[in-house]
Amino acid sequence: MQDKNTSLDEFSGTVSGHRDGHGFVARDDGAADVYLPPNEMRAVLHRDRVKVRLVRTDRRGRSEGRVTEIVERSNAPIIGRLLQEGGIWLVAPEDKRYGQDVLVPGGATGKAKVGQVVVVELTEPPALFGQPVGRIKEVLGEVDDPGMEIEIAVRKYGVPHEFSEAAMGQARSLPDRVRPSDTLNRIDLTDVPLVTIDGEDARDFDDAVFAQPSRVGRGKGWRLLVAIADVSHYVETGSALDVDAYDRATSVYFPRRVIPMLPEKLSNGLCSLNPDVQRLCMVCDMLINSSGEIHAYQFYPAVMFSHARFTYTEVAAILSNTRGPEAANRKALVPHLLDLQDVYRALLQARQVRGAVDFETTETQIVCDESGRIEKIVARVRNEAHRLIEEAMLAANVCSAEFIAHSKQPGLYRVHEGPTPEKQEILRGYLKVMGVSQTIGDQPTPGDFQRIAQATKDRPDSQQIHTMLLRSMQQAIYTPSNSGHFGLAFDAYTHFTSPIRRYPDLLVHRVIKSILQERRYQLPDLPTPGEAHAKLEKRLAARAPKRDVASSAKPSADTLAWQAAGLHCSANERRADEASRDVEAWLKCKYMREHLGEEFTGVVSSVTSFGLFVTLDAMYVEGLVHITELGGEYFRFDEHRQELRGERTGIRYHLGSRVQVQVSRVDLDGRRIDFRLVQPEGDTSLRTSAGKGAPSEEGERVKAKSASASGKQRPRPTNSLDSQPSAGSGRPRKSNGKGEARGKGKKPRR
Repeated sequence: MQDKNTSLDEFSGTVSGHRDGHGFVARDDGAADVYLPPNEMRAVLHRDRVKVRLVRTDRRGRSEGRVTEIVERSNAPIIGRLLQEGGIWLVAPEDKRYGQDVLVPGGATGKAKVGQVVVVELTEPPALFGQPVGRIKEVLGEVDDPGMEIEIAVRKYGVPHEFSEAAMGQARSLPDRVRPSDTLNRIDLTDVPLVTIDGEDARDFDDAVFAQPSRVGRGKGWRLLVAIADVSHYVETGSALDVDAYDRATSVYFPRRVIPMLPEKLSNGLCSLNPDVQRLCMVCDMLINSSGEIHAYQFYPAVMFSHARFTYTEVAAILSNTRGPEAANRKALVPHLLDLQDVYRALLQARQVRGAVDFETTETQIVCDESGRIEKIVARVRNEAHRLIEEAMLAANVCSAEFIAHSKQPGLYRVHEGPTPEKQEILRGYLKVMGVSQTIGDQPTPGDFQRIAQATKDRPDSQQIHTMLLRSMQQAIYTPSNSGHFGLAFDAYTHFTSPIRRYPDLLVHRVIKSILQERRYQLPDLPTPGEAHAKLEKRLAARAPKRDVASSAKPSADTLAWQAAGLHCSANERRADEASRDVEAWLKCKYMREHLGEEFTGVVSSVTSFGLFVTLDAMYVEGLVHITELGGEYFRFDEHRQELRGERTGIRYHLGSRVQVQVSRVDLDGRRIDFRLVQPEGDTSLRTSAGKGAPSEEGERVKAKSASASGKQRPRPTNSLDSQPSAGSGRPRKSNGKGEARGKGKKPRR
């Protein structure tokens, strides 16, 4: 490190720990994270808010800080295992970013037993020469109890998992079925054969669809009805149910369990569009021409009757063979499914003309037995039925956004910004070295990305190229400032179709109803969000587009309220994603413990300065081949080429390289799987054509025998479009090259 005369100005931020003992400060102003060495981490913990002064930068421009003040101690509970060493009780945090064990006085252990998973509440913070002290607040059970990984995750990420008594009381007071009084001033659609199409394991049904041929203008087209559960009829603004729903902002999906946004009586009963019962709905009624363009639309409240609960598998089978057994069982509804297929194909044609991005990425599903043990991990296959529903929902969402924008009423849009200049440059360099003739322009369009995806779809490395395209994009957010959706190539887009599981959709329903009633919707005074995602909101606000958080004119109280709601929903969406990924990572680690020492083939799915991440072909599980496993030579990391290249041998490992690995280590607590490279002696399949050719000058020289990068976590891709995030994916955080998670302090030996 080299001392420089850096600014003495202090800044505030939130500490993020690394399991290796150092840490980072995520700055409130959105600037690059600042590194904290281990000695600076002794008196602070992960999630603490601090003031930091920059003290130096290294030759690569990475900043190091010194903590000058602890502004606020995190009150988040710490989850870990209760241990006893030499008569001393302590809790070893499950989240290694905390870095220090918590001492527990003998009288503060409650009914907890050695080895159990507990929740500990701090009574004394850490100091330069002392560990934190706490008391046992809750006993979760044994580490191998079924569902323990979910119990840990909901507390670790602060996911609300218990409804308030007021909300439950309100839910119990609701009727079990639609009452005649509820149907007043609604269009009766009970004779229209609306159907739901969902996955086999779905329990709540937000949407139903129907299509029929219709005259559109002077040509042929279709009438498409998208009926969405009318949650807003039962969840009134500012009610106890509304407060709990806002606090959660989204349902959280884990393998074998869902933490719903609404109590089960609504989510699986009264609001769910179950078959053969009357349900209240909000309808987007559209006329679509033969080119897939929405010619006209209208919204109205209605009462409906779902004529069938279809699965994606069943509908795909019917559409591929109208004379098969599946079609025979649904004979009366087959013509309507064929009409839906026709309108879907027209919408798909319009999507292609629009230039919307459509990547084919692999999502995975963890299949468990009744006891919760993983049986297998399989790829989720998207069939034509999935795409049919997706296009119908996109059409309804676009109409919703246009309807709100045209009315001049405030609301929440789903905004997706284009790639940043830095990511553009990295992507151009990668495409060039991969021999892709197409590239993105100076002002990239969605069409640029789609053309590259189409041009490379038949290449053996298409999955890796499409992953890089996806990584170059930003994440979508909720905001009252409409700036369009880059990935979907829409000028305005919002979420209307899932009010049972997403709070922004519920708000959109309320705004649309207000417009229909010729009044203005007023957001309620909702409670201040919890500490964990309040901090995340601050970071999102700092990094949001300037037009979203600042203006030459002072924003009104109404505008500020909508901005706060958008930030809150965006932050909780990320919280849900992180909790889901954490559970999936835990389950995959537990699964791979049964395969220690076994060998598998896989593909390099990410390249970093500290090693290779490899995804196994058969299991869709990812692990790290550390730089120390690549042999005793220097490797140069080239970010543009996404490769490590050996200086002596010329051997190179790049995104898409096929390798054979052995499962060498599984760290359940650290959610990490380590592989050892298995490469037969004399294998030169990974050598460059130039053999020992000179490495790229842009590369970073890394010694394979150095273990300084051990424990770092790979930045993983996020699906920044509006489909569900793939299992195991995550957003790469802004990095200063020093890693992404952290730990600290000395622990008593265990």
